[in-house]
Amino acid sequence: MRTDSRHGSSRPDRTRGSAGAPASPRAGGRHYVDTAELETLLAPVMRAAGLDLESVRIGTAGRRRLLRVVVDADGGVSLDDIALVSREVSARLDGTGAMGDAPYTLEVSSPGVDRPLTQPRHWRRAVGRLVRVPLAGPAGSGPGDPGVSPSPPAAGLAPAAAQAGPDGPIEGRVIAAGDSGVILDVGGTRREFGYAELGPGRVQVEFGRLADVPGGQDGAPADAAAGPLAGGRADGH
Repeated sequence: MRTDSRHGSSRPDRTRGSAGAPASPRAGGRHYVDTAELETLLAPVMRAAGLDLESVRIGTAGRRRLLRVVVDADGGVSLDDIALVSREVSARLDGTGAMGDAPYTLEVSSPGVDRPLTQPRHWRRAVGRLVRVPLAGPAGSGPGDPGVSPSPPAAGLAPAAAQAGPDGPIEGRVIAAGDSGVILDVGGTRREFGYAELGPGRVQVEFGRLADVPGGQDGAPADAAAGPLAGGRADGH
């Protein structure tokens, strides 16, 4: 899996927009920010850049708010992608006043190796990786539609029911992933699972196989693309 990429900037917002702003101030002057509305606001920015918006989280960094935006794409996310989308996100937030008037730190990054596999695209991007995943059962909820029974296994594949009992997770290498299910190599046998049978998968760190995994690394994050965006100001000021 690729290394995390981060671009951090800290900037005060300009005047809040009067229309279309996705958040409103709380009583007492504190600005409430709805992460779901931020996702709706930022999703078109990501689509235009050819990226998927994975999550939006708001926390704190010292006395400032910290806005974490996680993005992903087939083939990985480069530092150039991060820098570009950081500028676009900052411009969109300033234009709508979504974050209010108080300074905040914007951090845009790609997912780390600990990101749970909960969507078909997550499994597709984990092809070639060793994963550990609990069985949810045919009526469980997974990345696919809840309660949808898996398709019959293709020729040469063992049925999912033969994998393991309901008491523990299974571990296997992702061979292929589609819209409705995934093929895992479990102990040398290729077996097919519908997403509804699986809980959240976790990629296992394999330092000895990094060179064999296209475009990916496990380990420490890369150096951040440093410095505030245009119009911003550095942390601590």
